[in-house]
This record gives sequence, C-alpha cells and structure tokens, in this order.
Amino acid sequence: MFKTIKIGTRDSELALWQAKTVQQQLENLGYKTTLVPVKSTGDIVLDKPLYELGITGIFTKTLDIALINNDIDIAVHSLKDVPTILPKSITQVAVLKRGNVNDTLVFKNNEEFLSAPTATIATGSLRRRAQWLNRYPTHTVVDLRGNVNSRLEKLKNNNWNGAIFAAAGIGRIGLRPTESINLDWMIPAPAQGAIMIAALKENTFAIEACQQLNHEETEICTTIEREFLNKLEGGCTAPIGALARIKDDEVNFKGILLSKDGSKKIEVKRVEKLGNHDKIATYASSYIIERGGKRLMDDIKNEGKKTNVYSTKTLTEDQRLLLNDKIKVESSDFIKTNPNRIPKHVVKNSIDNVIITSKNAVDALLTNFSKEELQFKNIYCVGRRTKRLIENKIGTVKHIEKNAKALANYLVEYIEGTEVTYFCSNLRLDDLPTILENNHIKVNEVEAYQTKFDATQLDDTVEGVMFYSPSTVQSFKQKNSNNVIAFCIGETTAKEAKKHFTDIRIAKVPTVESVIELVNEHYT
Repeated sequence: MFKTIKIGTRDSELALWQAKTVQQQLENLGYKTTLVPVKSTGDIVLDKPLYELGITGIFTKTLDIALINNDIDIAVHSLKDVPTILPKSITQVAVLKRGNVNDTLVFKNNEEFLSAPTATIATGSLRRRAQWLNRYPTHTVVDLRGNVNSRLEKLKNNNWNGAIFAAAGIGRIGLRPTESINLDWMIPAPAQGAIMIAALKENTFAIEACQQLNHEETEICTTIEREFLNKLEGGCTAPIGALARIKDDEVNFKGILLSKDGSKKIEVKRVEKLGNHDKIATYASSYIIERGGKRLMDDIKNEGKKTNVYSTKTLTEDQRLLLNDKIKVESSDFIKTNPNRIPKHVVKNSIDNVIITSKNAVDALLTNFSKEELQFKNIYCVGRRTKRLIENKIGTVKHIEKNAKALANYLVEYIEGTEVTYFCSNLRLDDLPTILENNHIKVNEVEAYQTKFDATQLDDTVEGVMFYSPSTVQSFKQKNSNNVIAFCIGETTAKEAKKHFTDIRIAKVPTVESVIELVNEHYT
C-alpha cells in the first residue's frame, strides 16, 4: 500500500468536503492519498442556467480528462451530476452511503408566502423550477447559480422569498439555515445525495481500494434512478425526478417528468421485491413514455427550434410520434365543417344510388337521421376510412375508389340505373358530377355540410406543408404565399397543389400516416 492515490475533485467547498470524506475512508483502510482540486466548466460559467449551456456532464468533463491523462487516479463526484453513460475508458467504482435525498427550501422571515398568490423563488435547476410551478403556478421562479455559499449570499441580498437547495449539500458543509424546510413533496434528481467514485478501467489498484467503500443499498437505488433517467433520454436539460428506497426487502420507486413550465406532469410509482428490482426502470420509463412522455421530451428537445413542417389537419398524439426527430411539426385544422339541416323528404323513400366522398358527409347524415331512416340500396364512396365509417354507421358499401374522379369513371361503366344522389359540401370539385352528367347520369346534389376556410399564417421557416384535400390547399393560399413542399394525401389534392407549388409529393395510399411517411423520407 505504498502507492499514493491521487483524488481528483472540483474545488468548491462542497466538492472538497466530499473528496475529503473519501480520503478519510481510504486512509482509515491504510491507503496514502492526496487531493488534486480541478476547476470545472460548471464552476466557471455562472451567467447562464445549467440547462442552457448544452454540455453533457458539465461538472464531470474536466475530471474525466484528468483521469484519462493520468493526472489523477480517482474522481469524486456528486452522482446526480454524472452523465448516465460514462466515457468508454472510465468506470463507476463505488457509491458511498447516501445522505439526505430531499430538496430544501431556504426562506426569509417566514413561510407565509407559500399560501400567497405571488412569491419569488430562486433555483438554477429545471427540475425544481418545473415542480415548484406545478404546485405554485402563480409564483415566479428566477435563476440562481454558483456554489452553496454564493447562492445563500444572493438569497440574502435579493428581494426573493426563498431559494431551493439540495439538503445534502447545505447540510454537509454546515450551512443549513434555521429558516429552512425539506420539500418532501418534491421528487429529487436521480442519485441526489449520493457520492460516486470513478476511475480508469485499467487502474486496478485504485479500483480495488475504492470498491471497499461501496454501499450496496445506495448503489442499487441510484442505479435504478439513473437507468430510469437514461431510458427517458434525459439529462440536465429535462425536468426529471426519481427516487428509489429499500424497505422490508422491497424497492419502492417513484418518478416524474414535467414540461419546463410545470403545466404538465406525468408520475409513476412501482414496488418490486429486492432481487426483482432490475425491471423497475424499464417499467417506469415505458409507463411515462406511453402516457405522453415522448411528446413532452420532444417538446423540450425542440424548444428553440423553428417549425419546419405544418399539417393542415390536427394530428393525433400517435400520429405526431411517427415523425422523426429532425422534424418540428405544428398542426391545426385549415378546414372547419358544419352539418346542414337536410330536409326529411330527401331520404324519405329508398334511394337506389348514393355517393359519399368524405367522413364529413357521413357525420352530417347521422346528425340529421337515424340509421333506420337511411335506406340506401347502393352506396359508393371515396377512401377506406370513409368506407369503414359508412359500414359501421349506415350500411354496406357497394364500391370504393381512392378519389372522386376514379369513382365517377367506375360509375359510368357499372352503375345500376341512370341517377345518383350525391351528398357533398358547398365546396367541391366539379370532376365527379361533370363526368357523370356528360355520360347521361343525372346527379342530385344534396349540400350536406358547409366547409369554411380557417387557415393559419405560417412562419417563413416552414419548408413543407401536409395537405389532405383540395380545400386545405385553397385555405392555405388565402393566408400564405410560401412556395413550400406540398406533401399531398392523393392525386386530387396534388392536382390543386400543382397550381400553386413546384415541389409536389404524393402519398402511396390516401391516409394521414402515408403523408407522414413522405415527410419522414424527405428529412431522413
């Protein structure tokens, strides 16, 4: 044991306290040690919140370099600051017994402001900010950076009601004020309160020495928390909290993901027997993701990005998730429809031939009549989804085509009789009735619903627009002059788009999902 172990640490008071704790424990085992303080980027750059710096492992990178250069043998970290994936040549050697896991509110004067509609709280943590605003949405949260001492000084010198600290941090260096309370309701950062030792994988002497300091219970709990963080693809730029505790041979876990402003949150709890705990992180992260977590994470990642694709129809959550990460999409309905009042005599007698080209026409019919009143002998329609709706709500479809023009050409050849009733909108293309009437088939048009343009004026950053009907193209042009890439649901929509745009893409099948495939192909 003659080799001296060089202990790398940041040079803040708290970091030095942690390093000295490791030093004392190693020396109690008979090892010789020396401290090597190193200043980190996180300590140097104090004029921006952590989550704006965009550096992974901001408090660990400098020590990682010192390890790789053999300037130090081990690095001592607050485990919550360590990226969930370490550099290839570096390994986690030990986790010391955990301290206080809570966040602590340090306040001035008294706690009465907690019940007031307005108050100002300081923190540099996005997680603390989001959870505070979720609980106190009318409060103001300001940024607070620096070491523990400087943050306490800033609280003293500013007109704030309070500031949030890690209980372990202010407790370890004896700076916890009397005017403070633990925030038991706030879920801490993954691995908060734990001290971690890292070393080069090839440094067997340091590894064997430090492994004797490992606290197994803390290692199990922090591993679960950090795996949960990793599976959510989070870091210091996402408001994620996680806490695992072991009691009576059971691991109790709770996790949370929030939007940055705290307006949305998704929570999860899980209990597993010790020994079966390796399933917790996968279960908890999947639970969060399936309940809107991926959308929240995407919104956080895309914050500041300009919208590059717009959908002229509001996309569902499942449809948004199909778009790849390079795409920031927004959507709204460029077309609004209202069913008309259809006179009863229109459907009083059985109608031999009926044409329905949209789901809106189906909705209008069902708004006016019961299924029993709609006695149609032959129903012809456009689109698979329209067909499914008709057969679920009205009756069997005799024939389907992908667009109105194709349906008209089919009817010219195969219609039974010489007359059809066409349930349409006030806005429609002339192809279908013109083709039929030119071939001596009488078309009785029934205006089943009103279509109104309701376009949004788009930013110049929008490169592509998803169109689902000729009307959505027309609506777009009322408010926009951009020569965008037109991602079209079918040939009829593309025909209208060609009047206005030079780059036209047409989906393989007439579905929203197929249009999304077009968009993904362009941005791959």
